[in-house]
Amino acid sequence: MNRYFKDIIFVLGVVIFFLPFFLIEEVFVAYSQFNIDHPLIMSFLKFAVLATLGEVIGLRIRKSIYWEKGFGLMSRAIVWGFLGITIKAAFVVFASGVPIFLEKMGVEGIVASMKGDFSTTKLLAAFSISAAMNLVYAPVMMTLHRITDTHILFHGGQVSCLVKRINFGKILKEMDWGMQWNFVFKKTIPFFWIPAHTITFLMAAEYQVLFAALLGIVLGVLLAIASPKPKTKG
Repeated sequence: MNRYFKDIIFVLGVVIFFLPFFLIEEVFVAYSQFNIDHPLIMSFLKFAVLATLGEVIGLRIRKSIYWEKGFGLMSRAIVWGFLGITIKAAFVVFASGVPIFLEKMGVEGIVASMKGDFSTTKLLAAFSISAAMNLVYAPVMMTLHRITDTHILFHGGQVSCLVKRINFGKILKEMDWGMQWNFVFKKTIPFFWIPAHTITFLMAAEYQVLFAALLGIVLGVLLAIASPKPKTKG
């Protein structure tokens, strides 16, 4: 099958998947309510689907294919699900703590501004939350993803690898820190993630959730582009 025809099928599939959230109000309301009632479950599902989708797109960019033997689609989805829970936790912790910290530093009205209309104070708060989260939490999460990604590739993508011991020392020693620093940390964090999450925290709460989830696709793409080359046993 021509790869461009596969691209068309892939894009149509993604559009069909997301279209109900934009066209059918009941679907969006149900999604929003479930997200409020079960935020951790929803975070797991969102990132398991969307960030993995981003990795599939990243594979298409790097190798002109959507799947290859040893890619470990299901393994990656499960790992992204658990990473999604940590991402949700980071959103809660930094969105709650940073405004309070700023007020203790003498910046007035920060906490109240987060619930109000757009203002320079709210912009400062959103930027500060985004910067703190991406400078403190993001490098740890991205490095952990790189470690688990390498572990999955080493075991040929098998789901069973998720219950096997990860050789952190060996993986960290062999990691391409040039790529990790020069691309993942030094470029994507200041030039994409901090501005993108600043926009996220400026939005009304009901839209923050969906926008952050869609950014999961971009996260998967960026980390897939910087992913290690497959290695197998022996």
